[in-house]
Amino acid sequence: MGRKTYSFSALAIAATASLSFSSADGAEAFAQDSPQETNAAADAALVETAPEADESVEIVPQETVFVSEEVVQPLPGEGETVDAPASDFAANSLSELVSLIPTEDRMSEEMTCLAGAVYFESRGEPLAGQLAVARVVINRAEDSRFPASYCGVVYQRAQFSFVKNGRMPRIRTHTAAWQRAKAIARIAHDGMWDSPAGDAVYFHANYVRPKWSYRKQRLAQIDTHIFYR
Repeated sequence: MGRKTYSFSALAIAATASLSFSSADGAEAFAQDSPQETNAAADAALVETAPEADESVEIVPQETVFVSEEVVQPLPGEGETVDAPASDFAANSLSELVSLIPTEDRMSEEMTCLAGAVYFESRGEPLAGQLAVARVVINRAEDSRFPASYCGVVYQRAQFSFVKNGRMPRIRTHTAAWQRAKAIARIAHDGMWDSPAGDAVYFHANYVRPKWSYRKQRLAQIDTHIFYR
């Protein structure tokens, strides 16, 4: 199929000529201004030369490209776990929430430090007391006066009595107490449950009365622990 050809008529002829179009002969005319084909003095008309009766405009469409790619959501690698959003756990009590938290065999170092503090400082306390201890560690990590990580807070010198020579004692990982401590750490870390200790950054057992406690704001007592800001 041949393409239509166009030519510029002289300005004098273009000014006087008139074009007549009839629906019977199917003739067509195209007018288009182009920066390359016009000048500032006058507009030149782009006039179609008389085509043959059976001539038509060739339309060359752009090639359609179909892209077919498989959309795959990355799956966790071996040994990795996918944490469900906190909103997925609806519970009427802290005890019920703890029972809903999936048990994780492998934890990050930071979460292990947080759960370890809960385990060694408060595994004999009620769940609310364990959650409060976890909140203290988290609050300290978010306070510029303390180290900026859970492990930094836990291993800070002379802060937690269970830390000996900069090391955490061995955890009995097969026990229910450790499973609860891990669940409490996750709950505290994700902010799933409010704690009466609020934004506390200090606590001590109620059978001692350290001098610093007189200078702090007491927030709550949960079983044998008293919490301060």
